[in-house]
Amino acid sequence: MADTPGESELILQGDSALPEAAAPGVIGRSPGELFWLRFRKDKVALGALVFLVLLVGVALLAPVIASQVVHHGPNDLFIHEPVKMVNEFGLPLGPNEQFWFGADRSGRDLFVRVIYGARSSLVVGVVATGIAVFIGVTLGLIAGYYGGWRDTLISRTTDIVLSFPLLLFAIGIVGACSASTEGCFGGLIKPGLQLVIFVIALFSWPNICRVVRGNTLSLREQEFVDANRSLGASNLTIIFRELLPNLIAPIIVYATLLIPSNIIFEAALSFLGLGLPQTVPSWGRQLSEAAQVFRVAWWMMLFPGLFLFATTLGFNLVGDGLRDALDPRTGR
Repeated sequence: MADTPGESELILQGDSALPEAAAPGVIGRSPGELFWLRFRKDKVALGALVFLVLLVGVALLAPVIASQVVHHGPNDLFIHEPVKMVNEFGLPLGPNEQFWFGADRSGRDLFVRVIYGARSSLVVGVVATGIAVFIGVTLGLIAGYYGGWRDTLISRTTDIVLSFPLLLFAIGIVGACSASTEGCFGGLIKPGLQLVIFVIALFSWPNICRVVRGNTLSLREQEFVDANRSLGASNLTIIFRELLPNLIAPIIVYATLLIPSNIIFEAALSFLGLGLPQTVPSWGRQLSEAAQVFRVAWWMMLFPGLFLFATTLGFNLVGDGLRDALDPRTGR
């Protein structure tokens, strides 16, 4: 019997006669989807990100937690009956049902001061990093794209700043600007939070400037930049539309790794008594106070130190995860 019309065609075509829907297809994904697929595979970085989100939530809700949950303010003193958190020798008492982290040397609730300290550390770390990134990216783009005397001037300035003994200069600037209530630069920089952010940002921008300059030197020689020049695009257009979008990934990664360094910087200044004022809780100042009584009041060093360690570790782990997700060539 003769083959029915089309049957011989199906036999000759073989696998190619399968319906088009049955053939495997290629699924297109956006860069954001590809980044998320790679990032969520790093369980350690994902866990660190969850911790940081919770920490930010606790820091933002610190006033609510203090007033509605534990009913203690950050500067409330508990040195008299009926609630007394120092013994007859003036030493603080440890954790209990009302004071979850115990008390500090002044009889204040250490738990409340630790969560308020998270606010101080995150504000200083994020704001100082933002200012440093803005300065570093701006100068790095100028030096890398224009070159010439601009590159020489910016590069030598960067080398000079990097050669400074940062901690000694920071101590000197903070000490000088804190000598009076007017602060520095005609009252523009006031003692306290503004001064600490200014000093940290002042010494944090050179490294990111070098990173951006190096990447810009490579990108400006690419074909897509030459194509834009041939079409008559201005320098600013090339910088903002072509170079800067290609620098977003390294900028984000470096900023994430810079935040914990700045948090440690602030803690070091506060530990030396040159950071935030006494009325503003700070992990560094809490560790400084604990250094004198840690043998009899271990909780004063344990809880602020644990939060400081976990926060810096969390930012570093997230930064490593972002680096691997944004640049698959460095993935494990």
